[in-house]
Amino acid sequence: MTFDYAHLIPVVPEIAVLVLASTLLLVDLWLKDRERGINHVIAVLGLLVVIGLTGLVGGGEREIVLGGTYVRDPMSDLLKIAILLISLLTFVYSRDYLRDRQMMVGEFYVLTLFAMLGMMVMVSANSFLTLYLGLELLALSLYTLVAFDRDSPKGAEAAMKYFVLGALGSGLLLYGLSMLYGATGSLELGAVAGAVALQGATNQVLVFGLVFVVIGIGFKFGAVPFHMWVPDTYEGAPNPVVLFLGSAPKIAAFALAFRLLVDGLGALHAEWQGMLIILAVISMAVGNIVAIAQTNIKRMLAYSTISHVGFIFLGLIGGNAEAFSAAMFYAIVYALMAAGGFGLLVMMSREGFEVERLEDLKGLNERGSWQAAMMGLVMFSMAGVPPTVGFMAKLLVLEAVISVGLWWLALVAVFFSIIGAFYYLRVIKMMYFDKPETAEPLVFGTGARLAISINGLAILLLGLFPAVLLTYCQAAFV
Repeated sequence: MTFDYAHLIPVVPEIAVLVLASTLLLVDLWLKDRERGINHVIAVLGLLVVIGLTGLVGGGEREIVLGGTYVRDPMSDLLKIAILLISLLTFVYSRDYLRDRQMMVGEFYVLTLFAMLGMMVMVSANSFLTLYLGLELLALSLYTLVAFDRDSPKGAEAAMKYFVLGALGSGLLLYGLSMLYGATGSLELGAVAGAVALQGATNQVLVFGLVFVVIGIGFKFGAVPFHMWVPDTYEGAPNPVVLFLGSAPKIAAFALAFRLLVDGLGALHAEWQGMLIILAVISMAVGNIVAIAQTNIKRMLAYSTISHVGFIFLGLIGGNAEAFSAAMFYAIVYALMAAGGFGLLVMMSREGFEVERLEDLKGLNERGSWQAAMMGLVMFSMAGVPPTVGFMAKLLVLEAVISVGLWWLALVAVFFSIIGAFYYLRVIKMMYFDKPETAEPLVFGTGARLAISINGLAILLLGLFPAVLLTYCQAAFV
């Protein structure tokens, strides 16, 4: 491989994130406890710079660099911007929570930045090796973040479960990739796609490799029946970690599925379509039905996540540009909604008190009408109620499914969405019609108040004007 410095230009955002994480790691060594807020300032300003750099190096024709292992294209540009913005919201929402609990240490920001770097590598991966390196960088950072509160037994237990099941998923995915490499003789996705097109489903090693890859993707998405880690991890992890874990990684998981199934194994669409249909249906069924029985709001949102994963799979099932853009739109929108929902839980928690029960949201409107309105928008959007963006996301995915003749699948999705609306509307009812358990007013910092306002209003405005985001999603697959 001939090294050319020009090949580093598309990788500038990733290099900037690495420099930012390393800088924070060093700066934190010299900070006293009362100066930890500097970590937050550096992280937020650094992320704003990275977002600017991503915009500068983005656009234009598709580029494949670093010996064919890395790609920059419209899809990677958009997904990286979305990951960076969601991560920025995570930092802003988490500031007061971390400060009140003396957890505003450099490790939180460094681990989050490394996780973000892993996601950016996954988004731009053009070979099995790059994809797996990005995935493991993300996973190892998240395992550590889940156990970030060292004094929490629940956090340690959640991290252990997440680590064991995550390692199992990674192992299965790696096994599938090794079979694909054996069958095609290449790690580069373009060469794999060419070999797969020639061999088709006649090569049994290829088909078995595909099965393990789909199982690995199911683990990483948290799709049923590979979802066991999701509710326990969400319940045990600190709220800021759940906020991050439940939002941005879904965008990276979409990229993982697209790069492997479409860029690499597109010729086997008929084979992986059937598997994704099964995962989508049982994820929507189990996610929506089990969520109704939850009394812990973090577990409820965990099962809600599982049901939304089913919808993302519906988009991928379509197998055409319209369906892929709908799935990408859904993944980004879901990350935005999850950031708003978990962000409010982080902001409502105070020193010595974690918002975990559904009852903790009773009478929220009397304690903070603006916060209740923002949470209401998030819940309506997740339920798919117009004119929020969640409605548009569901509509686009259903249109994509219907366009390929899968009417019955669209009807199944609508049926389970109606069931799922119950637990979202229950939260609305508790906030507006029940009496609060405490009269203590909600006190939010200016940054968090501004962030939740932008987050909530974006959910509404993107629903009224979906073309603002949808145009970019469609342009990624032209």
